[in-house]
Amino acid sequence: MNIAIIAITAGGKRLAEKIAGELTGAKVLQPGSSIATTLLEAWSAYDALICIMSAGIVVRAIAPLCRDKYADPCVIVLDEAGKHAISLLSGHLGGGNALARKVAAITHGLAVITTASDTLGLTALDLWARENGLLLRSERGSVTVAAARMVNTGSLRIFTDCEISGLPADFQQVNTPEEADIILSAKNNLPQDAVQLSPCNLFIGIGCNRNTSADDIGRAVDETCSIHGLERHALAGLATIDAKIDEQGLLLFARDNNLPVHYFSREQLNKVAGIAESKHALAALGVKAVAEPAAILAAGRENCQGRLLIRKMKWKDVTTAVAEKAVHLKG
Repeated sequence: MNIAIIAITAGGKRLAEKIAGELTGAKVLQPGSSIATTLLEAWSAYDALICIMSAGIVVRAIAPLCRDKYADPCVIVLDEAGKHAISLLSGHLGGGNALARKVAAITHGLAVITTASDTLGLTALDLWARENGLLLRSERGSVTVAAARMVNTGSLRIFTDCEISGLPADFQQVNTPEEADIILSAKNNLPQDAVQLSPCNLFIGIGCNRNTSADDIGRAVDETCSIHGLERHALAGLATIDAKIDEQGLLLFARDNNLPVHYFSREQLNKVAGIAESKHALAALGVKAVAEPAAILAAGRENCQGRLLIRKMKWKDVTTAVAEKAVHLKG
């Protein structure tokens, strides 16, 4: 984090130097003509502000600056003696709660955390989703509603159609999306009432004729996702045979969409069972198929078996297939 420390008294400035010396990324700022001006100038330039002064001064200064927890820096208020490190703003997504604990450890003080999920020992939904790389597809307000339900009931109901492990203890898995508070799925045609989260766990296998354009490959990928109701942001990568390592259209499409390409040898592809075989691929490349086995292998690289989700689809110069990687969540 890029951290600014601001103090106004001599004792506070000594404490600021101590914290800056022990906290990576921290810099002591000299206050300008007023604290309000100093905080205004630092607001968009830093990820975190540590203010060694009274909470009242800080609240009055930052009140006109606050937007929402997705944009605001985290703000820590610390007394001059270092006894209390208060996580005042952006405790979860902004990292304020974690930073308050780090500061308290340096000053041998107490981190003051007021977010309900933390004080009750419950999972913070927004932070959990971000730490697991899950894309929020719902309105942000839906997360607030779900978080309130978590605090009030002590648990949330989650539906997922993915192979999954590591759900928090306060998440109750349910069998249908209609009864869920959270839906975790790579599909985009599920009920809209719940918080919609997408994992990044889909791999598209690509077979293509030599010199196929990036536009043609892109259309095939887009139509594959559209026909099967797959969330485009759930794509984790592309996969193909190593004979295509110099295929310019594929490389251009991958670059423009920030997707890695995973290449596999003939021997690796031919070992994958249960795939739709292609006479054309066998004659041209010496493999039983490309798209299906490549997708399965890419989705199974981390010591788990990739699951074929969409079987081979054919266009004029492109073949696609989609496999799903198991989702391993962090608590």
